[in-house]
Amino acid sequence: MRAFSELFENLDTTTSTNEKLAALTRYFRAAEPSDAAWAAYFLSGRRLKRLIGGAMLRRWLLEETGLPEWLLEETYAEVGDLAETVALLVDNVQGHVQEDVPLEEWIERLLNLRDLSDVQQREQVARWWHELDARGCFLLNKLLTGELRVGVSAGLVERALAQVTGHSRPVIAHRLMGTWQPSASFWRFLHSEADAAGDRTRPYPFCLASPLEANPESLGIPSDWLIEWKWDGIRAQIIRRAGSVHIWSRGEELMTDRFPELVEQALQLPPDTVIDGEIVAWREGRVRPFGELQQRIGRKKLNAKILADTPVHIIAYDLLEQSGEDIRSLPISDRRQRLEAMLTDRPWATLSPQIKDASWQELKQHRDASRSRCVEGLMLKRLDSAYGSGRQRGTWWKWKIDPYSFDGVLMYAQPGRGRRANLLTDYTFAVRDGETLVPVAKAYSGLTDEEISRVDRWIRQNTIERFGPVRSVKPQLVFEIAFEAINESKRHKSGVAVRFPRIARWRIDKPASEANTIDDLRGLLRVGPAESQGEASANAG
Repeated sequence: MRAFSELFENLDTTTSTNEKLAALTRYFRAAEPSDAAWAAYFLSGRRLKRLIGGAMLRRWLLEETGLPEWLLEETYAEVGDLAETVALLVDNVQGHVQEDVPLEEWIERLLNLRDLSDVQQREQVARWWHELDARGCFLLNKLLTGELRVGVSAGLVERALAQVTGHSRPVIAHRLMGTWQPSASFWRFLHSEADAAGDRTRPYPFCLASPLEANPESLGIPSDWLIEWKWDGIRAQIIRRAGSVHIWSRGEELMTDRFPELVEQALQLPPDTVIDGEIVAWREGRVRPFGELQQRIGRKKLNAKILADTPVHIIAYDLLEQSGEDIRSLPISDRRQRLEAMLTDRPWATLSPQIKDASWQELKQHRDASRSRCVEGLMLKRLDSAYGSGRQRGTWWKWKIDPYSFDGVLMYAQPGRGRRANLLTDYTFAVRDGETLVPVAKAYSGLTDEEISRVDRWIRQNTIERFGPVRSVKPQLVFEIAFEAINESKRHKSGVAVRFPRIARWRIDKPASEANTIDDLRGLLRVGPAESQGEASANAG
């Protein structure tokens, strides 16, 4: 546990990729196999399910320290992170027992809390608070609440594990995919020469495109590229192995039970086949807006009516495995030919159509009309490209349409996470509704570090009220918020929900009285799919 908490601190206190890589490599080389497996589990973005809620931890902390509730709330609001608040306040209660327990044993202790009563849980957790130093106590609280996030990319973890095991990064990336349990045997599997596809449900790492920001003419002639639509659905791998079908999302979520009709249809595929594609809402041979698909996947239980109201379809991009052979290293032109032959006479799946014999100018016109097709733009893939692991630059590009935007007023703010835990970086934005403001979006990305510092200082000087870590502020600052789509929503007071909101710029030139209105946003709901992006923008600029 001590070594893992030191690793966590080392990763959290540097922005140097080389230093992070060195810290990861040192830890993995020195750790016991079971501890190293658990560390790989957490570092790859996996987490324990929440064992103790934040409200319970706050109550236990008040009981343990005897502090008045107002002081805890003030401290929490200043620190911005409950786990760190607990670690700071209990750190001075008594001396620490410097026993170093393996990480694996700590995880077992935490999981055993489920079998204890509330009183027993409180006694045990309080005992741990006093046995650990502040750094270990912080990490313990993150594990208890299921909020452990480490400031390191999956790619960097894969690089470190590749150095330690002697395998290539693609092999490590593949072995880390899917569902697996941290253990000494799994750690040995990472080092072994065994076939990485031993788990027949295991997907391949997804190959991702980078945003195209340069002039597309810099890529050479269009005929060197496979050009297709960027469909707006759920990126997924359809795995047909060992007499069954498994559907994995790009976020490594097993979604087989969400699409029973696709499972039944995919059983028609040849054995040992893996297809990469997009699951989309589909009606009368056309792709429907993502909002329709979202209504279906948001349901906990599927019934016949839901399945009938929101039918789905798979638009296939790529063939990754054929007859049990990993063919990702072949050129995409070859993989696509094989995929086309495989999907012949299979109406439940559509080969993603190519756009051929078009100039860059003509392709730009296609891109600008993307919304009329319920797509997000174009995908550009070099015809000689292999299917890589993670985000690719130079061989795969996504040329997306410009986003919608609106000018919103900063209404609430709260601290961020990790290195930003002491800064107010998570914002809620509102638009005008008559004489009042109605919240419509939350965003935390898009500002520079210098802008974040300026906004943080302004918020602290212009706070009206506090609600725990959340502050309401004077409605004065205006920001342009970019987003990808908008839908009606009964869950939001405004009646609308925007997709993927982020801060485009700080509108220091605009007063709050000139921010957009809720009617501006509702007007986007009435925009026909064939309208242009310029006509659809809520931002009058």
